[in-house]
Amino acid sequence: MAAYDWITLTTDYGLSDGYAGMLRGVIAQHAPWARVIDVTHLVPPGDVARGATVLAQAVGHFPPAVHVGVVDPGVGTGRRAVAIRTPRGLLVGPDNGLLTAAADALGGVQAAVRLTETTWFLPEVSMTFHGRDIFAPVAARLAAGVPLADAGPAIEPESLVRLPEPIVVIGDGYLEAEVLTVDRFGNVQLAAPGPAIDGLGEQLMVGGVRATRAKTFADGQPGRLIVYVDSAGKVALAVNGGRAVVALAVSPGDVLRIASRA
Repeated sequence: MAAYDWITLTTDYGLSDGYAGMLRGVIAQHAPWARVIDVTHLVPPGDVARGATVLAQAVGHFPPAVHVGVVDPGVGTGRRAVAIRTPRGLLVGPDNGLLTAAADALGGVQAAVRLTETTWFLPEVSMTFHGRDIFAPVAARLAAGVPLADAGPAIEPESLVRLPEPIVVIGDGYLEAEVLTVDRFGNVQLAAPGPAIDGLGEQLMVGGVRATRAKTFADGQPGRLIVYVDSAGKVALAVNGGRAVVALAVSPGDVLRIASRA
């Protein structure tokens, strides 16, 4: 009996090539009973931070699963290939900071191994496509219930690569927070949790732009900036009928200041 019925895929492979489909094909060969869900294959190429955010915000919405994450600009180098056990599932991918926030979202790292058991890999391993040749077949074996310890030697959870903590500063009448992500609608998500804007009032200034607190997009006047708490519980900015990222001229990693306005 399978240990996990579900396998998810989060990559920067895009949809115009066959890369994402090859992962599904390898899994189908090794775990044909598994149900595979594509979280996304449209992470910007090589953007580990964006991939980590997407994965961390998605994993909690699945039943226990094996989650494969591949945003791997260091593929073929000395970066480790790893698998991580958490209370609510497994994570498989490169040890470059992509997986650790998702592990936290699943209850924390219980154990981690470096993937060195080559009999689990495809017979020929490319230097540039570990998603297909290592991570997909390893995920299939783990979903089938093969013990994590058989995949390779244990590594200390503390040694797993973590991305720097995003900037969040809460002051008297203001909030400064790093931009985590920008979605396809142009909405800007900050690293700050929703309660960070409590007490700032309804009328705000955001990076020199006037804004209003709102609960829904439609609460804002067309073309005006709103500050709200998004579906992930983060402080976010949007424009009713427009794109906040254009209004604010920001990118992930920038720091925005939200301040009370008289």
